[in-house]
Amino acid sequence: MFNPIGKQGQRRLRDSKAVVVGCGALGSRVSQEIVRSGCGYVRLIDRDFVELSNLQRQVLFTEEDVRKNLPKAVAARERLKEINSEIEIEGIVDDLNFATAEKYLSGANVILDGTDNLEVRMLINDYAWKNRIPYIYGAAVSSYGNTMNIIPGKTACLRCLYPTLPPPGEIDTCDTAGVISPVPGVIASVEAAEAIKLLTGNELRKGLLYADLWSGRFESFEVKSSEKCRCCGMEEFEFLTPDKGKKITTLCGRNAVQITRADGEEKINFVELKEKLSRIGRVEGNRFIMKFISEKYEISIFKNGRAIIQGTDDVNKARSLYSRFIGE
Repeated sequence: MFNPIGKQGQRRLRDSKAVVVGCGALGSRVSQEIVRSGCGYVRLIDRDFVELSNLQRQVLFTEEDVRKNLPKAVAARERLKEINSEIEIEGIVDDLNFATAEKYLSGANVILDGTDNLEVRMLINDYAWKNRIPYIYGAAVSSYGNTMNIIPGKTACLRCLYPTLPPPGEIDTCDTAGVISPVPGVIASVEAAEAIKLLTGNELRKGLLYADLWSGRFESFEVKSSEKCRCCGMEEFEFLTPDKGKKITTLCGRNAVQITRADGEEKINFVELKEKLSRIGRVEGNRFIMKFISEKYEISIFKNGRAIIQGTDDVNKARSLYSRFIGE
């Protein structure tokens, strides 16, 4: 009954395929919105499991999911099928990386951001631009968040906004800075609205939208594309290669996983990272190595971003812990 959509737009939604990367605070909300709106095929991709601390902001999950130790993609799919049984919903429990991007992102009419780290977002950005798939970026932490529509050939891309990845530990995460629950709700709602507009043939919002719910500040910024941009200007899709990002090794007999960054330079500011991590766990070490002990995990962090996560031999869990506590 909403005129800009109408019956024709609803049919277009039914015939569309959306991929949601990440089923956390953003992903759980944005997937719920598009499922309720009648998008005919929704693929959910997430490598992690439901934890008690997730329930503060990740609206698809319950304490029972925690007790069952369910993967987020599985729990989310089950809940969403209860909401709309007439559409196809696929839950993928895996890591999105250069090797799996084609398998999981191909054929999408839109890719929606529910991730928790910038490196994966850069990979999505590269894939989306290379394959001319619209990508709706979103991020939320503390009391603020932002979102931007990335339409290959028409707008700037995420690499225009972040020409280089910040050093590990520099960007706040929900685990180091917290997040109030309404923030991902607002950002995800904007993402979903833009996806619905896109899939029904309507005009999209332009630029980067920034929202801080604590101060009440909402602003929109123009983001210009550049011929010097590695992605949309030069079309060098480096995040789709094995040389960019992290290399992961399971340490035999130690119940530990080592994560090594490809750039391998001394970048981490131990002073700043210690201040963040001290709020949520025990931190010790020297100028060469920092150890962070939280719950059943111990993370040894080196100056060049290399880390050894003890307490698991699950590669996906190790990647998740790295993103949560060290960041990108």
